[in-house]
Parts: sequence; structure tokens; C-alpha cells
Amino acid sequence: NQVLEMFDHAYSNYMEHAYPADELMPLTCRGRVRGQEPSRGDVDDALGKFSLTLIDTLDTLVVLNKTKEFEEAVKKVIKDVNLDNDIVVSVFETNIRVLGGLLGGHSVAIMLKEKGEHMQWYNGELLHMAKELGYKLLPAFNTTSGLPYPRVNLKFGVRHPEARTGTETDTCTACAGTLILEFAALSRFTGTSIFEEYARKALDFIWEKRQRSSNLVGVTINIHTGDWVRKDSGVGAGIDSYYEYLLKAYVLLGDDSFLERFNTHYDAIMRYISQPPLLLDVHIHKPMLNARTWMDSLLAFFPGLQVLKGDIRPAIETHEMLYQVIKKHNFLPEAFTTDFRVHWAQHPLRPEFAESTYFLYKATGDPYYLEVGKTLIENLNKYARVPCGFAAMKDVRTGSHEDRMDSFFLAEMFKYLYLLFADKEDMIFDIEDYIFTTEAHLLPLWLSTTNQTISKKNTTTEYTELDDSNFDWTCPNTQILFPNDPMFAQSIREPLKNVVDKSCPRGISRVEESLGSGPKPPLRARDFMASNPEHLEILKKMGVSLIHLKDGRVQLVQHAVQAASSLDAEDGLRFMQEMIELSSQQQKEQQLPPRAVQIVSHPFFGRVVLTAGPAQFGMDLSKHKAGTRGFVATIKPYNGCSEITNPEAVKEKIALMQRGQCMFAEKARNIQKAGAIGGIVIDDNEGSSSDTAPLFQMAGDGKNTDDITIPMLFLFNKEGNIILDAIREYEAVEVLLSDKAKDRATIFKGKMIPNYIIDSNLEMENMDQKSSENDSHKPNSEEEAPSESQDVGAVSEEPEEGGESSAVTDPDPLSPANTDSDSESMANQDSHVPGSEEGGAPEPACTPGDSQPQEQNTQTESNSKVNWDNKVQPMESILADWNEDIEAFEMMEKDEL
Repeated sequence: NQVLEMFDHAYSNYMEHAYPADELMPLTCRGRVRGQEPSRGDVDDALGKFSLTLIDTLDTLVVLNKTKEFEEAVKKVIKDVNLDNDIVVSVFETNIRVLGGLLGGHSVAIMLKEKGEHMQWYNGELLHMAKELGYKLLPAFNTTSGLPYPRVNLKFGVRHPEARTGTETDTCTACAGTLILEFAALSRFTGTSIFEEYARKALDFIWEKRQRSSNLVGVTINIHTGDWVRKDSGVGAGIDSYYEYLLKAYVLLGDDSFLERFNTHYDAIMRYISQPPLLLDVHIHKPMLNARTWMDSLLAFFPGLQVLKGDIRPAIETHEMLYQVIKKHNFLPEAFTTDFRVHWAQHPLRPEFAESTYFLYKATGDPYYLEVGKTLIENLNKYARVPCGFAAMKDVRTGSHEDRMDSFFLAEMFKYLYLLFADKEDMIFDIEDYIFTTEAHLLPLWLSTTNQTISKKNTTTEYTELDDSNFDWTCPNTQILFPNDPMFAQSIREPLKNVVDKSCPRGISRVEESLGSGPKPPLRARDFMASNPEHLEILKKMGVSLIHLKDGRVQLVQHAVQAASSLDAEDGLRFMQEMIELSSQQQKEQQLPPRAVQIVSHPFFGRVVLTAGPAQFGMDLSKHKAGTRGFVATIKPYNGCSEITNPEAVKEKIALMQRGQCMFAEKARNIQKAGAIGGIVIDDNEGSSSDTAPLFQMAGDGKNTDDITIPMLFLFNKEGNIILDAIREYEAVEVLLSDKAKDRATIFKGKMIPNYIIDSNLEMENMDQKSSENDSHKPNSEEEAPSESQDVGAVSEEPEEGGESSAVTDPDPLSPANTDSDSESMANQDSHVPGSEEGGAPEPACTPGDSQPQEQNTQTESNSKVNWDNKVQPMESILADWNEDIEAFEMMEKDEL
């Protein structure tokens, strides 16, 4: 019932405030229309002005037994959606979301029509639209390899002069290898074989180009030559659904060659990538060498795929590790390190972990996974729910939001959560008659015997000799996996229960594996001391020479040919990579994480959280967990560069001021003198946003700033305008300045609060205990390095005649030492080497795997200007939505939200 209520909240807000736009922007209560919002780069390639969220949600409505809403939605799609737009879209995203959504909608529509109660008027209209879209995607396959271009113009195709695409040379493996289910289903439904033929040709080409010795595939491939562009391999972003579709293509189509390929790849994955409970990327040519020391959140689907394969033990292990990360950060960060720190802090409400939870519950029947699902529901309601839907997390450490609600949230998340808790009588059809696509769309299994126009010739054995003894030729019956041991899953989970908080999982090193217990494990960068003779001897054996520079630094150079053996050379390369990664981590740890400005007054009640930049002076909010709370007031003069002329309005309040015309520290001193308890500096650059610009620290003025004792935070223009517009609407606006967003129980501790703000009566009765528990479960941002997409530099401002001058400087980094390597393009990279003169080795960081630094910088862009007066949805209507929320909460007071 909670899942149904949450779905209604998200779906009704999309239909009311966004439709026919592709997606809902839940913070500003309006639709996201491509071209009308600032570009977010590749993310926007999913948007094609075809009411994406509605199409993606069609079969979810039937799974949730909302047949009336489904009929209405299908009629809207048939009547309103235009697929002939002059717009460039992602072939991959359009296939899984739109083509898959239309086919899933058609599948359940004909099922309902057969039952005789609903959809009696339906005559295959969604299938006709799917076929039209299929033909619009076909021009992308006009390559010599058969691999599709990554993008296509819906109106003009690829090669047309007005297409504005067709110049790309690379595509991701998943982008080209995640087509077979939708394209084959389209062929089987319509009897038109060309779609399945094109998808099979792309799969055949990827299989032929796999690395033959390791049987792994890379992340990106040249669509013309078939050369691997990115040669790292894992089960996360860029490859994930390629593996998924090989196994599911066998299930749906019954073609043995797909299972042979999947099992060949799966054997390689478990041999090289799986380091339980971790799944770490490796190099396809050197699969014993890890490519990075972090994992991305998309790999959370893999335990579910392992359940479908029947390999339950590693599925339980990886799932439990991921659950521990979620318990630490409330959500799964987009990427996290092998010692479970945040690497990329965003979380766009991805459903992959919920998917794996559902499959594991179906396989084991263990009620533990119902508790996991309950945690997901509670976290979504507590941290992501906003008046107009559910907002993606901009930073899981601070709890700040991003103005996006992707279509997959409605297509997948609620489907898997509902199915997790649903009994058979809660379903109006048998879900076992269908297979899920990667977007959780439903395709009927009877397609395997319909319109078989494709030859069943086994192409796999042309490329490789297969050992049949390694392969399961049938999918396992999960009802007989654990006939005598209901504690099986728990016995596997138990050793991993505290893996995130108390210890770091460390697998057996490659050297220990190959040589037994005799030789010592290889030297790790974190343990190295330049003054230790034994360490220097190990370096020499690995082909690494050490040079002392005049300035006291140490330079390391590796020559693989000078190593004692090829195994030692490999250890040496790994050591060099670890040293570079260690230096990078240490420099990041010197940076301050972002702070939070949380609007806590009526009608926001802590639901709106803005990402703010910290200051290098004033109160350190990370050491004052309660933060600073007060009403906001605009100062005069607004720039805060001279004595405040309205001190009576500023006293005991948090002052709002504009950036520019003087130093940040000068502004702080002026408002502190006027009696302010804190300050927020709002960027004067129109349209700036933390979505599109990296945060920075407000630097001092070069003088002693110990006299500044109040907290100061910086907001970009977009975030600042949200507060200014709220003041215009409500006058009295109260905010909380803190190191990270507080949950509502903590914010309103000891204060009068409407019942609907508290999640349940039980929570009200135990307010003190609850708030302390929440604090203890929050991630400690002091212990975590900020994500690379939110690096915090330092900016100090100086007045300049006729305008403003900004000097941007980085915080003082650790003194790096040069680290050179002759192999793997590691030459001329700086690395900090902790030696005896620095007080010994650094605090050990858990890095169970090998490492190769990968500089990634993901920045998502969204609306650069929020003007509450001009937007389509007026404030009165937003309040009406809030009142609906209030009524829903009051009706459900007896339940725990």
C-alpha cells in the first residue's frame, strides 16, 4: 500500500505538472522540455519530445493493478505522442525506454483484452507506433560493422544533411549490445524480421571482437573498425546490460548460442572481475590487473542476473555489500571506492538495487529481503520525497536535491518494490509468463515460438571451442535451490554484516594465489616507507628505482624490463598506480565537502535542501553538528561591503547578500557587527548553478580571520533565487545552515510540529531516541573525500575599478613526488610518497584491489534559473499539492511511512 501511495504521488505529479513533457522537474513543479532548459550533455539524449515518462510507465500501471489509469494513458499516447520530431536521441535509451515501453504496453494491453474486461477497443495501436519507431532507429545501423551509431535523428536519420549526427566513431558495448530483446520482440509481434536481424548482427560483431585470451569485452568500441577504444572491463556502466541481454535472449528466444556466449563471459567475469564481495574493473588484455579502485552503482543489477543464472552465493555476497553501503549513505552513490567512501556523490534514484533485492527474495524466500525493501521505501520517503514527486539526490552526503525525476524511476523502481511485497492475489496476471527487459518492461515468453524467421544456426562455435561441462543448459528452478536450509542466505551474509563500518574486505592477493603461503604478499603503496631497506629491496625487484631530489621529494621510476620476473613487473606497475591513486586521495582529503542550506519554515519543513559552498573562515559547521538556524533577512546595502544600514532587520538573523565589490571576509565582518548569526552570499552571475559549476570555498582576505565567528555559506544564483522567491511569497523564511541535511525529526526536536511531518505516531512518541539514532547512522562527511564532480577550490575576491576581480586558487596540496612508469602510459604523473621524514606511512586506506587512476568528472546540468513568479505552476497550486500530501499523511498515520 505504501508503494502504491508513493507511485500515485510521483505519477500524478508528472501528469499534472509535466505531461506532455518528457520528464518532471520535481523541485520547480514543471516539465523538462529539451531545448528549453540548459543542456545536461549526454543525459538529455534520452529526451525526444515523445512524453517519455508516460510511455515508460505504461506496463507499470498494469503491474500495480491500475487498469483504468492504464486505459487512459494508452489513449493519451495514441492521441498525443509524435515520433517524427527533428531531434537527436540516443539509440540505446530510445530503444529500452520508448520502444520497450510501447512493446511492454502492447503486451499487457492484449493480455487485458483477452481477459475480456478492459481494453476491448484496443487494436494494436501501440505496436504500430513501436514499428514506426523501429524503422526510425534502423538508419543508425548503416555501418560496415553492423554496430549502430550511438545517436539518430528521429526525422532525418543519420546521414541526412539536416540530421546533425552521424560523425561519431565510438559507442559503448551496452549501447550496441542491448537491442536484441526489443528488436526481436518487434519482429516476432509484427512478422517483420529485419529488426531482429540487425540486432543479432550487432551482437555477433561484439562477440567476434571479444578479447580472445580473457573472453572479456571493453567499455567502448569503434563502430567502423571494431577496435576497442576503452579497454577496461567490468559489469557496470557501459557493459552491464550487454551481459544481461545475452542470458535473457536465450530465455526469450531459446537460441543456444546466446547461452553459450553468456556462460563464456560469465566464467571470465567470475575468474577476473569478481573479488567477493567486490566487482572490480580489469584490463581486457591484462585481466589480473585491476583498472580502478572504485565501483559504479549500475553494477547493482548483477546480483539479480546471477540469480537468473542460478549462481546464488556470490549474488548474496555482492548484494549484502551494496546494502551496507546504502545503510551508511542512505542511497547508493553513483560511484564508491573499495573502502566504501563516496567517489561520485550523486544518486538519480536508480532502481538496480531494488531489482536485485526482488530477485533474491524470489530465489531464497528469505524475509530479510523484505526488510531491505522496507529500508528502501523509508529512505525514499524520508530523503527524496518532495511536494511535486521524488527528487534525485545531488549529494548523498549532504542530502541536497537535484531537479530531476528520471523516467526509469516510475518504470522500474515501483514495479520491483511492488512485486517484492505483492502476494499472488495482489496480481491480476501471472508475472512468470513474462521476462523483464533492462528497463523492466514486460515481454511475453510465448514470443519464442512465434514468427521464427531467423535461422537457428549456431554462430558461437565458429569462434571458439566450448567446454560444455561448465555450462548449465537450463535456468534453475529457484523453488528447489534451498530445500533443506532456510538459513543458507543468512550464513553467507553474516560475515559481511559489518564490512563497511568496521573492516574492509580483502581478497587473497594474486601472488598469494599463485605461490601459496610461501612468499610474502606484494608491497602496497600505503605501507611503503622510503627509509625501510627491505622496502627498497622489494622496489628493486619490481623494477622500480628511487631517486632523492634536491627539494626533499622522492621520485620513483619503473622500468619493467629491469624487474626480476614478469610477475614482479606486474606488481611494480600496480604499486606505481596505487601510489598515484594514494596521492590523489590524500589531496582530495584536504578539500572541504559541500555544505547544506535547508529551508525549514512553512510550507517547506526541511524538504528543500540547497547545495552550498563553505568558507575558509568563520564557524566550521562540520564541528557544530546542530548547525545554525534562523530566519533570513536581506541586508542593505545588498553587497555588504560597507556598514549595514538596517541592523535592526539583521540582528539575530541569517543575512542574505550579493557576491561582488569586496572580499568575502569583509562582508562577514560587516554582518557580524550588525548582529547577524550567519551569512549566505548569493552569486551575482545570472543563471549560475551548482548543477553546472563546481563548488568552491570562500577564501579569506589574507589577514587573520579569527575574529569572524559566524558561519558563512555561498549559494549560486539559481539556488539563491529559490530562497529569495520564497521570501517574496512568505516573508518569514527560516533556514538551517549545516554540514549536511538533517531529517525532519532532528530539525523539529522539542518544537511544535504538525503531525503529518512526522513519519508515524511511533516516531513522535520516541522523538529523542529517533533523532539520535538518525544522527548516528548519517555518513560522516569529514571522513569522506568529496566526489570529483564537486571539487572545492578556493576563491577570494578583490575590488577592481569598474567591476569585480576574482582570483581562483586551490587549497595547499600535499607536496607531490614524481612517479614515472615506462608502461601503461603512466609516465610523468605526480605521486606523493610518504617517507620516514614525514612521520611514517599514512593511515591505511582499504584498497583490496589493484588500482589505476581514472580521472572522471561528471557534471549534471539542470535549470539555471528558478523564477517562481514566471513558471507555469503558481505557488497556490503547489500549496494545494502540499495539502493533498498532508491529507494522505494523516490518513496513513497508523502506518509507518
